[in-house]
Amino acid sequence: MVDSAEESTNEQHWSGAGTPTDPWVLKTAPLSSEYTIFRDDDTDPALLVCQVGSTRLTYLARAIDDLHAELLRRGDWVTLGAADEKKEPAPDSVEAWGRSEDNPVGGWYGRRKGYRGRFGMYLPPLLEALGLVELEHNARNNRVRAIARA
Repeated sequence: MVDSAEESTNEQHWSGAGTPTDPWVLKTAPLSSEYTIFRDDDTDPALLVCQVGSTRLTYLARAIDDLHAELLRRGDWVTLGAADEKKEPAPDSVEAWGRSEDNPVGGWYGRRKGYRGRFGMYLPPLLEALGLVELEHNARNNRVRAIARA
């Protein structure tokens, strides 16, 4: 039997180049929902624009490098803990870190008030597509861990 972390490296769950005309097409960790993200370098600061159905979320683009660095620092599996903005995230999760005053931006990576949550849902699959992390693909309670850059 193949474990979920090994499976995530054997199957590709994404496509695209990450531009406005060719966004990354990704799936959430449980592989249950599809969404797109592209990097908008024309904004200051640069943003990741995430489209989930009719909902548009934006996150600081630096979240890619910052989250990778945090996962490298932790050196082990970290729960995703995805939660809406108004819900309390699981402690020590990716979601909790993405809104913590102790992260490099001192708070939310999400930029649009009311839609700043779900960092733990939408950023880890992007990092997986970029080859920066291993990501579990279970029905629930997925985790992520960093891959060191060569």
